[in-house]
Amino acid sequence: MSTITVSQRELETTADGRLLHMEDWNDDVARILADKDNIHLSDAHWDIINIMRDFYTQFNISPIKKLLKNCIREKLDDTNKATDEYLDTLFPGNILLQGTRIAGLPMPMLDAELEHETWGNSKANLKIVKSVEELNKHFEGEFTYNDQKFKVSRFGNLLEDYQDTWSNGLAEYMANKENIKLTEEHWEVIDFLRKFYFKYGLTPMVKLLTKYMHQQYGDHISEEYLYKLFPLGPSRQGSRIAGLPEPQGCID
Repeated sequence: MSTITVSQRELETTADGRLLHMEDWNDDVARILADKDNIHLSDAHWDIINIMRDFYTQFNISPIKKLLKNCIREKLDDTNKATDEYLDTLFPGNILLQGTRIAGLPMPMLDAELEHETWGNSKANLKIVKSVEELNKHFEGEFTYNDQKFKVSRFGNLLEDYQDTWSNGLAEYMANKENIKLTEEHWEVIDFLRKFYFKYGLTPMVKLLTKYMHQQYGDHISEEYLYKLFPLGPSRQGSRIAGLPEPQGCID
């Protein structure tokens, strides 16, 4: 751990130079962090920084590169700025490593890189864990379907070695365990979750899921609608039945 000095205040940073306390961030802090990397922040830099921070404000996670590029295309209406080449000219030390550090944000992570125990440490998430454990509806440890054994995480999500063998029949079997009869509406969500995961490399939390499904399927998609389909959480319960890893960030 080290410190940086801003306006005669010492701010704590992590070993890789990130702010220890995100609330310490402001424009001056960003300039100092950028100066350490020999970057002079221009309007072009600020466009990207503001997009990353807006994304974090909305979803409580830093965007991975594919999601960031999508936001850049939407916000700046310029496909040339949503390219690796352009982002590398602004942040030569890598947009995810360097850009998020200057923006005062955590490092983006894919589901496979998450420390599962860390997710369970916040009070809000502990409450979710407790409610799921009390209901005890999903499979735990391992279960057998069609004479094949499947191992799951403590939240009931298929472990990585078993995700490739997911099928519609397996989804129905897992849903039945949780007292859910899959309808066309459920499958719409499941299909979207899987397409999103294989496109972006992460399982979306409910805010992301609602936003992107609303854009694609229309006004009937809302958090209330999704919770009616998956009462234990559209992201957590939905991803479990969809054969995907646990969602990233603030979940349901």
